[in-house]
Amino acid sequence: MIKVLFVCHGNICRSPMAEFIFKEMVKKHGLEDQFLIKSAATSTEEIWNGIGNPVYPPAKKELARHGISCDKKRAVQMCRADYEKYEYLIGMDDRNISNMIRIAGGDPAHKIYKLLMFADDPGDIADPWYTGEFGRTYEDIVRGCEGLLKHLIEK
Repeated sequence: MIKVLFVCHGNICRSPMAEFIFKEMVKKHGLEDQFLIKSAATSTEEIWNGIGNPVYPPAKKELARHGISCDKKRAVQMCRADYEKYEYLIGMDDRNISNMIRIAGGDPAHKIYKLLMFADDPGDIADPWYTGEFGRTYEDIVRGCEGLLKHLIEK
């Protein structure tokens, strides 16, 4: 089983979008039984008294525009044990990557990646919390997830 964890700052926009977009892609390829796909945050900003906030409504709406549901998703924080559990820990931007490495205590097994590297793009997935461009974020995540799936199928 291939275990993938998508990570962003709060786990309410980009990483849950990536989680559910990638789950949909994997399902369309008939590979859902071969993957464990989750998402998490580097911060606790969207987690109150141990309960994570749901996906941010504009992100949820963008997914729904494409027929993708994320109804039961709530924010969770990445922990050090996730580094051992997952084979691919995928951040959305350089700041996520730095925080993921800090949380994991390093990246000796080279499991931490930035999503767009799978689309041959050194750039970041812009945070729609600040840009308001949820459609653009969706498109960029799709590009990264398509590249990731291609990489994993070829591997």
